[in-house]
Amino acid sequence: MIEIFDFRKGIDNGILQKLHNRSKLENKEIAKKVEEIISNVRERKDKALFEYTYMFDGINLDKSTVKVTKEEIKNAYKEVEGEFLKAIDKAIKNITEFHEKQKQSTWMDFKEGIVYGQIVRPLSQVGIYVPGGTASYPSSVLMNGIPAKVAGVEKIVMVSPAGKKGINPYVLVAADKIGIEDIYKVGGAQAVAALAFGTEAIPKVDKIVGPGNIFVAMAKRALYGHVDIDMVAGPSEVLVIADESANPKYVAADLLSQAEHDVMASSILVTTSLEVAQQVKIEIERQMEYLERKEIIEKSLKNFGAIIVVNNLKEAIGIANDIAPEHLELNISNAFEIIGEIKNAGAVFVGEYSPEPLGDYLAGPNHVLPTSGTARFFSPLSVTDFIKKMNILYYSKDSLEEVKKDVITFANSEGLTAHANSIKVRF
Repeated sequence: MIEIFDFRKGIDNGILQKLHNRSKLENKEIAKKVEEIISNVRERKDKALFEYTYMFDGINLDKSTVKVTKEEIKNAYKEVEGEFLKAIDKAIKNITEFHEKQKQSTWMDFKEGIVYGQIVRPLSQVGIYVPGGTASYPSSVLMNGIPAKVAGVEKIVMVSPAGKKGINPYVLVAADKIGIEDIYKVGGAQAVAALAFGTEAIPKVDKIVGPGNIFVAMAKRALYGHVDIDMVAGPSEVLVIADESANPKYVAADLLSQAEHDVMASSILVTTSLEVAQQVKIEIERQMEYLERKEIIEKSLKNFGAIIVVNNLKEAIGIANDIAPEHLELNISNAFEIIGEIKNAGAVFVGEYSPEPLGDYLAGPNHVLPTSGTARFFSPLSVTDFIKKMNILYYSKDSLEEVKKDVITFANSEGLTAHANSIKVRF
């Protein structure tokens, strides 16, 4: 069960180091297998892709059956509830509105004899990976697909492993709702490789985004450079900062919601109140009894959960900035007053009525976030991940003549006389 650590007499770096190191993607055996899959798909294309699909998913596919048909989309709508359709329409509206504000435009600046600027272009083709099998992740479709659509990506190719009955109907409905037409029933490292290199059935893309298991994550990492990727995401995590005003019932529920993801998920409470710490632990034990994924939650909290008691909010913020969590909740009075002190977090949830699951599904901000401390230098998935920029430069003869000596001086200082000559020959 989750433990309470009292840091009021000094920081315990041991537990913090354990939380930092929990999700290192180092598994030589899996890495070797992933490289083998990638090489095989690159060389043998569809043949290898369909062999692996049968081997890992037990599904027999060929070029004529790998793509989801309009009839399958139509049948998916019959399998989802009306309430889900209403909820997903709200989510699409909110997510689209949020990402519309991230759009960037081409710009030019004109001086006498000089023009410079940037041309902004959407990526041409993007691949979205959506986990599948028995699971249902329509929210992943929205969070990866909508910013690509807002950016103006011409072609979105979605891959997702199919069960015996095909791809999950909630996932298919989500894809159809946002206009994704090219959907393929493949998953795993083999699907990532197919997107990166192209096969007879699946088109090559410029970038691959979306979550997956360790095989998918390691395939994305191995293929970075052949294609761009969003990030190599580790297990999910939440850190809650709470003071004496926090409701232990709410805090416990939020920690549990993160712990149910998988046994590697991390749920951390940092609080200025020993009483809140103790009450949260009691609430965790009480609420966990009626949760379906109790076994996963227990392992997650035991191995990577912690309740940390500190002297003041300054210490709590210091720990949060050090851990750089994927999700940071501020369950404190006057939370907006300390937001300026938060330096490292994927997303910040302010106040007791802004729980992390709200951001997972409906609110609008993207839920694809940096994990494992990478919020120190990575940002959430956004429209800017689906664009590229080209610099533009024009100089007239008179403008170049004004700076020719400076350019020649730079070139000579680097020993690049051909660079210098490129300027000299014009005068």
